[in-house]
Amino acid sequence: MRRFVEELELPTAQRVAKLKWQWAGHIARRTDPASVKCKCSVDRPPTRWTDDIRRVAGSRWRRAAQDRVLWNSLQKTYVQQWTSIG
Repeated sequence: MRRFVEELELPTAQRVAKLKWQWAGHIARRTDPASVKCKCSVDRPPTRWTDDIRRVAGSRWRRAAQDRVLWNSLQKTYVQQWTSIG
């Protein structure tokens, strides 16, 4: 319950960034090799959600996500960068 309350107290942008990072880790640790597809609008550049993750965790981000301690330590950096850009 405490974790849930702490999540609600975060500003919206930080909360979104944290959830995005956690989702990326979840996807990277899946045993099902199927890729997750998302649609981007036509008027936007072809930036993928993984591009944001790669900026912080590097090109081997899927391997980094397997180490939960490392992944969780990178989360704070990602949230700070994402909210300063966004």
